[in-house]
Amino acid sequence: MMRHAERRRPSRLGWASALVATTVLAGALSACGSGVGAGSSRIAAVGAENEYANVISQIGGPYVQVTAILSNPNTDPHTFEASPSVARTVGAAQLLVQNGVGYDTWMGTIENANPSSSRKVIDVQTLLGLPGSTPNPHLWYDPGTMPRVAAEIGDDLAALAPAHAAYFHAEVAAFESSLAAWTSAIAGLRASFPATPVATTEPVADYMLQAAGLDNLTPWVFQADIMNGVDPSAQAVSEEQNLFTQHRARVFLYHQQVTDSLTQSMLSLAQQNGIPVVGVYETMPTPGYSYQSWMLAEVNAVRQALTSGTSTTHL
Repeated sequence: MMRHAERRRPSRLGWASALVATTVLAGALSACGSGVGAGSSRIAAVGAENEYANVISQIGGPYVQVTAILSNPNTDPHTFEASPSVARTVGAAQLLVQNGVGYDTWMGTIENANPSSSRKVIDVQTLLGLPGSTPNPHLWYDPGTMPRVAAEIGDDLAALAPAHAAYFHAEVAAFESSLAAWTSAIAGLRASFPATPVATTEPVADYMLQAAGLDNLTPWVFQADIMNGVDPSAQAVSEEQNLFTQHRARVFLYHQQVTDSLTQSMLSLAQQNGIPVVGVYETMPTPGYSYQSWMLAEVNAVRQALTSGTSTTHL
């Protein structure tokens, strides 16, 4: 999924700042030192995106050492290019979780160059049975995605470290229970604001909006063009502008992670017309968020915008 550099102007801090080792420092870790037990090391795991790495960390606890490759909310994940250091980290991992749907194809390239019969690979697209042509790759915003990913992570960790299988499966159950606040908030939006019209720049949070029963009026062609770094047609731009000037949209969900002059003009237009803005992200904002708290914060920001007209431009 290519983006055109002349249109997309993300803040590029380089691959070094995108590669962040997230080692789980649970209380049990200090007792175990650097190993799971006598003569045994923690499982090396990689989440291509930090939301997946976060879930691995929650389930694996002191028995995993997790690295998130994409973890910088100021960079454009679609344009990421893996460095030799990233390739070494991915190649050495025993468990990998990647999104698929053309979002992180560099993971497959590295895996093919460093084959391992014992490596566990969770490709979320494959896990969900989605075709490669799936138009919206932001699968983690779908409330049905992470429970299945978490269960698969638990099974794979149990296969890699059978002595701790009970721990992993208990953490999967705890993780699934912890999603209740988010799914309840989504249900509350659906009940309180059915079919309420909203606008977006890109389809980042579209799955969540659909689950909440909100009506995204932004033309798909506009969302897809912005996502892929293509200049939208004049007609699509005009349709998007009308959502604000005609006050048709109640909330504007603005992708904070990748902006350019066009999306910034839409942000200004929404603000000029009193449309509250909610900032959405592809990469989990850190520090201070888990996957669950991040998703809940996005829903709560939408509710606040609809209820009181309050903007939450940045989490």
